[in-house]
Amino acid sequence: MPMKVQIYQILHVVSMVFLTSVVFQSFANPDPKNKKRTGMITGILATLMLIGGFGLLAVMKIGFPGWILIKLACWFGLAGMGGMAYRKPEKIPLFTAITILLVVIAIATVYFFRYTASGSLE
Repeated sequence: MPMKVQIYQILHVVSMVFLTSVVFQSFANPDPKNKKRTGMITGILATLMLIGGFGLLAVMKIGFPGWILIKLACWFGLAGMGGMAYRKPEKIPLFTAITILLVVIAIATVYFFRYTASGSLE
């Protein structure tokens, strides 16, 4: 594998870890004075995560397999969760459960939908 693959993998995984961390931080302390900063950070990290994921698709030349839709749904959900703590703080326990579920589904998708170089499932 060319070096670009590892760079995109690291970008994708590290931004996902940090995005998840910032989301949980907003759940732990939904102080309105942090809303703007949290929004900016989650936006930047979500964008980096998306660049890493689509960079991997491009470098590995696997096209746009159907399982990417599952990952995109998880990405949209995770990207939006940080702001939800500020809008509905009384629902933080529910948002926490949903966030955990989204992360588990996104990670499980990587392991259950393995692909070949042509993008087909193994």
